[in-house]
Amino acid sequence: MRRMNPLVLINGTAILPDRLLPDATVVCRDGCIESVGTKSKRIPKDATVVDARGGYISPGFIDIHVHGGEGADFMDGTPDAVRAACRAHARHGTTTIFPTTTTGSVEQLTAMIESCAAVKLTWSAADGARIEGVHLYGPYFAPDKVGCHSLKGRRSPEAEEYARYFASGMIKIATCAAELPGAEAFYRAARKHRCLITCGHSNASWGEMQRAFKAGMRHVDHFWCAMSSVPSMRQRFNVPMQASMAEFVLANADMSTEVIADGCHLAPELLEFAWRMKGASRLMLVTDSNRALDLPPGKYRFGTKDDGSWFQSDGKVGWAPNGSLASSIVGMDHMVRHFAKATSAPLHDVIRMASLTPAERTGIAKQTGSLEKGKRADLLLLGRRLEVRRTFVGGEEITS
Repeated sequence: MRRMNPLVLINGTAILPDRLLPDATVVCRDGCIESVGTKSKRIPKDATVVDARGGYISPGFIDIHVHGGEGADFMDGTPDAVRAACRAHARHGTTTIFPTTTTGSVEQLTAMIESCAAVKLTWSAADGARIEGVHLYGPYFAPDKVGCHSLKGRRSPEAEEYARYFASGMIKIATCAAELPGAEAFYRAARKHRCLITCGHSNASWGEMQRAFKAGMRHVDHFWCAMSSVPSMRQRFNVPMQASMAEFVLANADMSTEVIADGCHLAPELLEFAWRMKGASRLMLVTDSNRALDLPPGKYRFGTKDDGSWFQSDGKVGWAPNGSLASSIVGMDHMVRHFAKATSAPLHDVIRMASLTPAERTGIAKQTGSLEKGKRADLLLLGRRLEVRRTFVGGEEITS
């Protein structure tokens, strides 16, 4: 890493994992955090000093479930599309990103993974959020839970196919519907590659979730969205009624989940309930954002620009042709603001769910996710209304 002048952030309230620290001074050197203390901390003479002007100094946000932004979907499969989406999300405070696949062909998934790898290898601050790895999300969805994703690209997991993706070294999060044939073998393969293993777009029962858990599954995607419920179990198995994914996640302390807090997917009481039940160390905020982020209302493709499924953005959220929700169109800063406003969660918990918790669950907490000595200087200056004023990745400001 090239040598940089020290970066010092002053006159702000630092948001720590368990509390707020008023009148904080955060000193960064050579892209890493050197100290976090009070305003009495000595400032190096050659430092670049940034005044938070009474706002907040926050760790950068980490998004583990995100499809695109500003006209680009990661599934477009080009470095230009990857960079466009990463730049868009950096403007909304995301400093670490896990580009997320959807359903599609082997060739389309391979192009997406390879493009993300190329951008990660050559990353600079001009590229926006830093790619930590890929979230292999589609194509292993249940046929009745595909949602807004293209049905034609959905399939059950086959070892010959997913071994190719894992061999890239880019897959850090791996999703599969637990009831699919081959799901447990997929989970075991993902565990060997030290992935965060998730169940999503699934109509799984408690029993199927229990088998998945034994195989390594520890997370469920976007809670209450495209997932099983007690009524859906009644339809599958008749009587007696059986427990679903929701009950399994709520009953199991080792399970984590995520919510889309855009104000359209989930009502405030559901956000409150999720936080109370799982706590900030097992609940994450995600954007699940698509290419309509920062674009006007209109008709867009979800997935590849050539043959992805169509959805309509109304300027607040995406809508599938059948009337179901089709992903969000806002960034992580919006999720943070809405969760903080709509629930009783303290601000440090809200920020934790957008930073340290995803870092912990994906195994990168030693490198980033909180304002702690030795971690990468992935920082945000937030206004008093939690709007993003400035973004730093590894101590370098993102200005695009």
